[in-house]
Amino acid sequence: MSATPGRRTRRRSGEAAPGVWLRPPRAGRAEPVVTLGRIVAAAVELLDEAGADRLTMRRLAERLETAATTLYLHVETKDDVLDLALDAVFGEVPVPPGGRGAWRDDAVALITGWRDTMLRHPWSVTVLDRPLLGPNVLARTEHLHAVLAGAGLTGPRLTAAAYALANYVIGSATMQVAGAGYGEAEWRRAADLHVRTRRELYPTLAAHGSPIGNDWDPVFAAGLDYLLDGIESRIR
Repeated sequence: MSATPGRRTRRRSGEAAPGVWLRPPRAGRAEPVVTLGRIVAAAVELLDEAGADRLTMRRLAERLETAATTLYLHVETKDDVLDLALDAVFGEVPVPPGGRGAWRDDAVALITGWRDTMLRHPWSVTVLDRPLLGPNVLARTEHLHAVLAGAGLTGPRLTAAAYALANYVIGSATMQVAGAGYGEAEWRRAADLHVRTRRELYPTLAAHGSPIGNDWDPVFAAGLDYLLDGIESRIR
């Protein structure tokens, strides 16, 4: 990934396992006024508005009209909040109904829904630098692997196909989010001018347009078809 990850809180040696998914849930506390669900929903709102770099526990507490100490009844760090928020938005990715035999249609639906979700929440591409172990992420990862396994892939071939699809959708979304951040129209014009004025160095790019100058949706769909064509040929 080319996206810049958000800052991460470093743990000292001997501390509990990193990541909210790898620690046992806290027990023995009465249900607080601010629930974990409200914390996650407010975090997603803030992240959509300002991005991961500007999310702080203080701002999150202010959004919930509570003290920051209340948040620590549920989470230990900002990283926990990011992990929970990321898994929450992955829950928006539709899971196609299986068992129809159309493995390719299921793969397209899942990957396209995944891309749409990341583009609705652009901050999500900047926080993919941790193990994705939340229930929503794992459910969709399981579905993708099940689709490919149902098509006849096993072992390293299945893993390679799943990685190819996952890396493609993450890379595509990351590039599109970066382009939007710089002002996509200006970025495209500048990129095209850059390669045209250096035609002797980049003749193919000058003739066909820089990668930045393409329309995202049809290019993504075509690239996904190329990947699936290759996977299908290996299955055959």
